[in-house]
Amino acid sequence: MDDKNNKNTEVYSEIQQQPAISPKIETKLNTKLENIKDVGTPNIPNMPSNIHYLTIIGHIEGHAVAPPQNKATKYEHIIPQLIAVEENPKIDGMITILNTVGGDVEAGLAIAELIASISKPTVSLVLGGGHSIGVPLATASDYSYIAQTATMTIHPIRMNGLVIGVQQTFKYFQKMQERIIQFITRTSKVPRDVILDLMTETDEIANDVGTILIGKEAVDIGLIDEVGGLDAAMRKLRELIEIQANNNEVQTQKNLQ
Repeated sequence: MDDKNNKNTEVYSEIQQQPAISPKIETKLNTKLENIKDVGTPNIPNMPSNIHYLTIIGHIEGHAVAPPQNKATKYEHIIPQLIAVEENPKIDGMITILNTVGGDVEAGLAIAELIASISKPTVSLVLGGGHSIGVPLATASDYSYIAQTATMTIHPIRMNGLVIGVQQTFKYFQKMQERIIQFITRTSKVPRDVILDLMTETDEIANDVGTILIGKEAVDIGLIDEVGGLDAAMRKLRELIEIQANNNEVQTQKNLQ
């Protein structure tokens, strides 16, 4: 009995003598477990600190909260990021990745206007889809790309819920649509009459009015600048960043003279 107690005491002493896991290692282990839980991989590659990556996915949420089963982009999350991009001197440029079905017109235009007014180089890349209000979000950047299989749907605006059937309602629709058309023509090479024709096309979609553009078709009409993927978009962004840096340097030298 005494021998058994002595052995247990020795084992317990050995366990106590083993070095404890340091807080740093424990934090790393916890981080890896969280990464596996959230994104399915233990290691997430580090991103360059001078480029901001903005993703616009799912439904563009407006002033009303989207249903819980919808993946949504919230403007209260996006707007602070865009302000930080403009104000942070460590950030040289931004790339926007889009895969959206569209959504609220005013929220989408608010985000698009902010992207267009950023003084630093911006590039957008449409993957999967850039539909409806996703179109001005794609054209808002300095240069835009679309994947070969990505699609963009251009259609007239629509409204859910109660609609009052009077002339003023249709005038309101026209004004809202005009805001979108003006932004698209201001930030892309597509002519106004082409946008209107695409919006009112009746032979393209079976149960709706509008046009679906696939990859190169969006480039051919001047809506998107180029067909390409992530590699092309990142190269273009670095090129624009270098051009702006050189221009800033020249301007600084002129000011010193």
